[in-house]
Amino acid sequence: MEWKNTRVGFGLTGSHCTYDAVFPEIENLVNLGVEVLPIVSSTVKNTVTRFGDGEDWIKRIENVTGHKVIDSIVAAEPLGPKIPLDCMIVAPLTGNSMSKLANAMTDSPVLMAAKATLRNHRPVVLGISTNDALGLNGTNLMRLMSTKDIYFIPFGQDAPEKKPKSMVARMSLLQDTVEAAINGHQLQPVIVERYKD
Repeated sequence: MEWKNTRVGFGLTGSHCTYDAVFPEIENLVNLGVEVLPIVSSTVKNTVTRFGDGEDWIKRIENVTGHKVIDSIVAAEPLGPKIPLDCMIVAPLTGNSMSKLANAMTDSPVLMAAKATLRNHRPVVLGISTNDALGLNGTNLMRLMSTKDIYFIPFGQDAPEKKPKSMVARMSLLQDTVEAAINGHQLQPVIVERYKD
């Protein structure tokens, strides 16, 4: 695939422990010549955790992509009709945001960007990171898996003994997933042994 002249939106939601696995994948896309437009939820921007300060993550993604973050619903809405994307990526996608996306709730910039992209029948690639994928969020996961134009970075249980309902995407497969999604295919297998990665 020719990656130059490809434009993707990259949405981050509040799974702070997953950012270290996601940022190398953003850098890989930029190094391939992809224009990456960063979109963040308010949780990403405004939360300080043991995994880092939100402001520092914002600076880092802006430095990597060369673009200011899109951090409001109003700023995210044009990504479908006025600024078309070849693909919208949401990684990590928390259980909270997954449940909202599955039920058509659009209360964050990331979810608005995903909705706007789906309106154009362009692929939305999801990289889940949730402690309840095999719990209450299981119905939302299956709803999204059966939705047209939505694709998943292959995922699996990350700590099956300690957190048996938790599933996380194998972020190292992000690029392959995006390429398959742009071509209208789900990368397989979609369920992998994540904890052995």
